[in-house]
Amino acid sequence: MILDRRAFVRSGLAGLAMMPATLTRAQAASTIRIGVITDMSGVYRDVSGPTTVACAQAAADEFMAQNPDIRVEILAADHQNKPDVGLTIIRQWFDRGGVDVIENVGNSSIALGARGIIEDKRKAALITTAGSSDLTGRSCSPNWVHWSWDSWCLAHSTATSLVRVGGDRWFFVTADYAFGHAAEGDAAKFVKAAGGRVLGSVRYPLGSTSDFSSFLLQAQSSGANVVAFANSGSELISCLKQAQEFGIEAGGVRLAAMVGYVTDVVGMGLPVAKGLSLTETFYWDLNDRTRSFMGRIKPRLAAGAIPNMSQAGDYASVLHYLKAVKELGVARARADGRAVVEMMKRMPTDDDAFGPGSIREDGRKIHPAYLFEVKRPEESRGPGDVYKLVSTMTAAEAFRPIAEGACDLSRT
Repeated sequence: MILDRRAFVRSGLAGLAMMPATLTRAQAASTIRIGVITDMSGVYRDVSGPTTVACAQAAADEFMAQNPDIRVEILAADHQNKPDVGLTIIRQWFDRGGVDVIENVGNSSIALGARGIIEDKRKAALITTAGSSDLTGRSCSPNWVHWSWDSWCLAHSTATSLVRVGGDRWFFVTADYAFGHAAEGDAAKFVKAAGGRVLGSVRYPLGSTSDFSSFLLQAQSSGANVVAFANSGSELISCLKQAQEFGIEAGGVRLAAMVGYVTDVVGMGLPVAKGLSLTETFYWDLNDRTRSFMGRIKPRLAAGAIPNMSQAGDYASVLHYLKAVKELGVARARADGRAVVEMMKRMPTDDDAFGPGSIREDGRKIHPAYLFEVKRPEESRGPGDVYKLVSTMTAAEAFRPIAEGACDLSRT
């Protein structure tokens, strides 16, 4: 069930009115409700949005096909990238909507703000698009799992690798909110650790502009040989288009995305994205299993859509959550979201998007990370063929060591 912004404003109930009136108490007892809270209309619509909902629904459908005695319902709502809207939806879903777990959870401000609600209501959260590494650090929760990626992972892979190949003078263009701050802070630390320097940065309010020319001129005049973008979605695309117009990449400056998605690359096209360096933890054409996942999900997507690492995480996290529900039993799972998360941590993960993996005590899902370079148009074999694999970080290397995260759930 998809709740768009107009429906939310009109009903004020965040999806409650959309629940099937014919659902009986017996059915409800064996039904798990997953609330996908995502960006359906804003700057992150393409990197989450409808494809996120489709991936979550695919996991639910595959699980129900193997477990017909457990019913799974997917609800979806648009948080509009506004913490007050997102938190209102989450609270009402929990209080009156019968939602057992929230998924995707939009941006870091919403995820961090929802922690108290999730824990107080004894619910669970599967976080895939919010990227702040604080989610498994000082703000970790026993009631959530952080899937796909985080700012530490991407910054570590991208910054360390680029400094090693000569990109040792950095300038940041950063979205001024929790994730942007974390991405810039993590990357700056790794640049310095690898022997590079940060020459400057500029911050702008999320969603406030599509004209980044003044910021790019500052970057160009700074003497940096790497311009790094700590933003995502349509704002990253605008930055890169304008960087090409200013001739920054043609002048020998490397462009790096602290969070870059295949969806961004496809959206802007290879002439704009060529040479861009970025890290993802999933790519549809990486191996036989990822190609199998792509073959199954493609009929559910809009024409030309390619799932990114967050959207693959929507599929993988929902599937693993439901496996844990099966182990616990639906009644216990609905009564105690924390118990489901604990079961998820005990069970090894394995799916076609990420392969085998695990979930640490701090809630961090562990799997490899891959540094990619965007192909030039003449190198591509066709639509969706956009990445060259540059290097791989193993699961053990890809994420911040648990001892460094300051999470009070971590084992000593």
